[in-house]
Amino acid sequence: MANAWKREKPFRPIFLFISATLFLLFFFFIFFLTFQNPSSSLNPNPIVLQTPSFLGPIQPFNCDLCPQSHPVIANVVEGLEFPFLYSLADLGKLPEKPHKNIVRMLKGKPFRRPDISETIQEVLGRLRKEGKGNGVVVDVGGNVGIASFAAAVMGFRVLAFEPVLENLQRICDGIYLNRVRGLVTVFEAAASDRLGNITFHKLVGRLDNSAVSAAGAKLAFKSNEEIAVQVRTVPLDDVIPESERVLLLKIDVQGWEYHVLKGAKKLLSRAASEAPYLIYEEDERLLEASNTSKAEIRKFLSSVGYRHCTQHGTDAHCTKER
Repeated sequence: MANAWKREKPFRPIFLFISATLFLLFFFFIFFLTFQNPSSSLNPNPIVLQTPSFLGPIQPFNCDLCPQSHPVIANVVEGLEFPFLYSLADLGKLPEKPHKNIVRMLKGKPFRRPDISETIQEVLGRLRKEGKGNGVVVDVGGNVGIASFAAAVMGFRVLAFEPVLENLQRICDGIYLNRVRGLVTVFEAAASDRLGNITFHKLVGRLDNSAVSAAGAKLAFKSNEEIAVQVRTVPLDDVIPESERVLLLKIDVQGWEYHVLKGAKKLLSRAASEAPYLIYEEDERLLEASNTSKAEIRKFLSSVGYRHCTQHGTDAHCTKER
């Protein structure tokens, strides 16, 4: 038996070498298949993100190509039925006078609930209960997404229009944080009544009050620095196809509302059963700074069938007879 053992000993290294070689070949074969086909059996249900395709004069803003905002300071909003997160654009004067929501976060509190977020969810919830929950939400003057995300976390698709880059960066933050990339489409533009460019006035430290009108931008914050920039303008009728049903149209553009509404005449002229629920800011001081008025807006809305408007603070809610 001793001699037999000695005769088999030279073959043992060869056997180990062959086994190791086969194992390595098998490993590299699996790796090659996985690398070539990420949706293989290792990931049987891959997530495919689809970006809506638009044939109009403007394409959606690409968050993947946008410079990342910094720092990212985000938190959940307090007291909503459908909570969401948003990222601050204006941090206040650090460290002497920080934004109120930064102070709240340091105290372990959520961000203060924006009134428009609560309003959006209440209106959409009511429309859904009435069986009218099929359609997109259009958010004109998107700011950092406090209206857009209020709708998106309820499962509604959103088209948001915002011309300020700093706000667009924060919307991109919120799209990621709320996992709503497939629901929110953003356009880097100011909605208006004509296609082109216009001088826009950014208010440093209060970007939510930036406006087309320089006087309107500084109406409430006269001490803040104002910067004039050129932004793209586009009518909503040039972007939203007639086949797309719009459930809710929200407009908050610091006095430029009349021009936005005129650029959406086709949309607003739809039959009562297809016309959107309308929410727009109706602040006489801001409207006057943009050389328009509440009466002018109401006259235009009446001409396209919106004759039922109610006042909610500085916002107007308008509908057509169904």
